[in-house]
Amino acid sequence: MNSYKNLRERILEVIERDIKPYLEMDGGSISLVNIEEGIVYVELTGACETCPSSTMTLKRGVEAILKRKISGIRAVELAGLDSTFVVD
Repeated sequence: MNSYKNLRERILEVIERDIKPYLEMDGGSISLVNIEEGIVYVELTGACETCPSSTMTLKRGVEAILKRKISGIRAVELAGLDSTFVVD
């Protein structure tokens, strides 16, 4: 459980420091929803919700940064609307 908490904290730190400020410059935002077996689930909000480039931002931006900075990240996916899991 402690390693999960450490991973969660590292992901949140990278999101807050290296990703979120750039999304906010364009009116968007990002939040961590869940981490499961190396897959990080996030929610894009604000301008990112309707942006036609959000898939590119997710894969070539968010995923690339998290994979580069944190070992063990396999992928970053959008959390579904029917998601029942939430990270504390």
